[in-house]
Formats: sequence, C-alpha cells, structure tokens
Amino acid sequence: MPKFVFLWTDIALFLMLAGVLAYFWRVRRSRTLRATWACVGRDAPAMCSAVVLCAFAVVGLLDSIHFRPQLPPVPAAAPDAPPIYAPAVQSALDSLLAGSVLAQPEKTYSAPLATRQFTKETELIEGHPLRHFPRLRSGGAHLDDPDAQWAGDVARRLAAGLAGGLAFALAGGMLLAAGLARRHGGWRQAVADIAADRSDVPWRAIWLTYAALCVVVGAVAGLATGYHVFGTDRTGNDVLWQALKSVRTALVIGSLTTLAMLPPAIGFGIAAGYFKGKVDDAIQYLYTTLTSIPGVLLVAACALMMQVYIDTHPDLFDTSAARADLRLFLLCMILGLTGWSGLCRLLRAETLKLRELEYVQAARAFGVSHWHIMRRHLLPNVMHIVLITAVLEFSGLVLYEAVLSYLGIGVDPSMNSFGSMIDRARVEMSRDPMVWWNLLTAFIFLLALVLAANLFADAVRDAFDPRARRFRPGRQASAAGATTQVQP
Repeated sequence: MPKFVFLWTDIALFLMLAGVLAYFWRVRRSRTLRATWACVGRDAPAMCSAVVLCAFAVVGLLDSIHFRPQLPPVPAAAPDAPPIYAPAVQSALDSLLAGSVLAQPEKTYSAPLATRQFTKETELIEGHPLRHFPRLRSGGAHLDDPDAQWAGDVARRLAAGLAGGLAFALAGGMLLAAGLARRHGGWRQAVADIAADRSDVPWRAIWLTYAALCVVVGAVAGLATGYHVFGTDRTGNDVLWQALKSVRTALVIGSLTTLAMLPPAIGFGIAAGYFKGKVDDAIQYLYTTLTSIPGVLLVAACALMMQVYIDTHPDLFDTSAARADLRLFLLCMILGLTGWSGLCRLLRAETLKLRELEYVQAARAFGVSHWHIMRRHLLPNVMHIVLITAVLEFSGLVLYEAVLSYLGIGVDPSMNSFGSMIDRARVEMSRDPMVWWNLLTAFIFLLALVLAANLFADAVRDAFDPRARRFRPGRQASAAGATTQVQP
C-alpha cells in the first residue's frame, strides 16, 4: 500500500475543485444563474474550449495525486517491521505513463520519433574508434534494423493509435446520443439532431472537438509506446513528459494566484467605494503605491526572501517534492497579494455607483449595518465583475509564470513548467544543428491552454456583463422572421 503525500498545492487544487462543484450546485438551484450560464452553453467556441480545458484539468488533477511507493521488505527484516517507502514522490500521472517510452530517459538529445541520438559519440567498434550516432536506449530499441523497419513500424503504431482514438470518439458520441435520447424522442433522432446541429447547445461542435482530441491523444499514445514523440532534451528526459507535467504547474499558477488575489481585491474595493472619504483615500494610496513599484522587481524581491527562508529551514521538508511545492505555493501567494490592484479599482468604481441606488439608501435608512449591506446588497451585484476578471486573469498568469521562470525567479528548477522549457530552449535554439522541438512543444501546449482559456473567458464576459454582451444579427433576424410567420 503506497503512502499518500498531501502537498500544499494538491490540497488547494482539490479544495478549488470542491468549490467549483458547489458553485455548479448553486447554479442548478438559481434560475438567474442557469439562464446566464445557458448563454455560455450556446456559444460554440466557448464549449469547444471547455472540452480542451477539461482535458488539461484531468491531466493536472492526475498529476496532483501524489504518493510514495512501498519498497519490498529487507530480507533480514522482522515480520512486524514498519513498511519502508521510496524517498521519491510519484503521482498518478507518473504511474499511467510508466509503461511508455515517455518515462524512459535517454543519454542526451534525440529528435522526435528518432531511433538514434542527435549528437555523435566516439565508440570502439571492432577495436577501432568510430564517431557515429549511437542507438537510443528506449526509442526504437525494439527494431533490429531501424533504417529499414522504422517507417513501417511508425505507420503501424500510428494507425493503431488513430483506431483507438476513433473508437473512444465514437463511444463518446454514443453516450451523448443516449443521454439526449429522451429529450429528442429516441437515440436515432438525437443522432440526427446532433448531426444537423438542431439544439440550443452546440453538441455537434462539442463532439467534433472531443473526437479531434481523442484522435490526437490516440495517435500520440500509439507512437509513445515505442518512440519519443517530441524527442528528448539535453539530460535525456522526454519532452512530451515534461510538457504533461508542466500542465499542473500552469493550472496551479493560474487558479491559485487568482484565488489569493480575490480577498484583498473584493474587501478593499467594496470598502473604498462604500465608505468613501478617508477609507477610500487610504485604500487608493495603498494600491497606487503598490502599482508604482515594477511588478517584476516586487515579485523578485519577495521570491528571493522566500527562497532564503526555504534554504535556511531544510528540516521542514522530508522530500524534494515538498520543498519545490512549497516554493510554488508561496509564489502563487506572492503573485496574488501583489496583483489585486486592478480588480480593486474595478470593484471600487462599481460600488461607488451601487451605493447611490435606492435599495442601498433604503437599507441605510432602516438602520441596516454596513457589513450586512456590503455582504447582502453590494457583493452579489459585483460578482459578475469578479468572475469575469478571474477567468480573464487565468491565461495572463499562465504566461506570466513563463516569464518569471525565464528570468530565473519562477518555480523550483526541479519542477517542470513551460517557463523552464522555454528558458532551456533559449540556449538550444543557438546550437548548430538547432534543437527546436523543446520550444515547439511548449508553444503548442501553451497556445492550446491559453487560447482555450481566452475563448471561454470571452463567452463568460459576454454572458455576465450586459454592456459587453454580443447579439448575433443572424439569430435576431431568424427570430424576427419566425415571429412574423406566427402572427396572423
């Protein structure tokens, strides 16, 4: 039985997951929230982006289940001896990838789908030194003659992966049709409606995105059974494995930093707008002073102080993973506590308008306490701004982590992140011949994550902010035409 390890960021991620589920339960009980989120559900790009974000979330959550495997007992150990656990911490994602080539390191660089090392080495062959490209330890190691068998083997593994991906895509489509069968009058009619896109929710676009994702994952998984799909880096580690491990870091930075930013932004923003006067002046002076300091310098100073504390207290960490995780957790807290000024300004301006409305003036006239007015009347009416800002800030924070790691003040060097991959690629791009696959892999994953987050955030902003809501002329015209036909 393994020993489960609960890191700071693991607890935070699963608490946030519980919070999201609780919010969904609240949405189901609120007619207004259901109608608002229904607008998001009718946006095809947003729902396609939600599928991609769910895939990233699954990878991040699997990588957040940490444990230490139990080692076999020592031969001379007593029967009642306590179990011994491995010093290295693993995750559920590591266990899933253990049987593939992704978890098998090489000696140094290797190109995508290569069978030989990217750099030459001198080896003794039949007593004579010879410089050539040696065979990889794991990539293509099953081939007896790589030059003759490589193309056919890659084609077979790719075809098997595509077939598996298509099978999962069809299974998902059948489950979707079965779930919509009662509403559409049978599963055949449900399939026809999905194919013709005759529903409020764009199920066809959602299934096509899911199918494309299944095909891509299936193809990569099929090739990963025998090759390093995106090559290896200087230390021989698989680049695709590093990208998958970097997903959790990006999700933690984006979500946990936003969560740390909300309490001071909401508290100071509503208090400044409601009380005005000296309270408003003090809060404005505080966030004006904070924003006048260059953000990178402020974060760098806090990160260096944090690193000094970690280095001077090594007895607090039993594993290297706990040390790296605490640095990531504190970095999120630093980014959140130094980046709340923008949201605070927005909430202050909105509260200044809301405090002059009749229902707030009536509550004050009846002697309702200030705390109750801010909690019951002001906070619910600014939550759309909080939600919009939180979703929009996610992608920016993911990119900000890449910049910080590039500057050397980001996550721990032992932790995988997209910023670390880009930092290493800076040196690799200047090599001759060029090592390009590390930067390309980080670019692909960052592009998919940030683009999906931005598209979903646009739909949330349009649904929750009436001033930014978009109206599609095509649907308005069709609705007007239908109304005209119904009239006698």
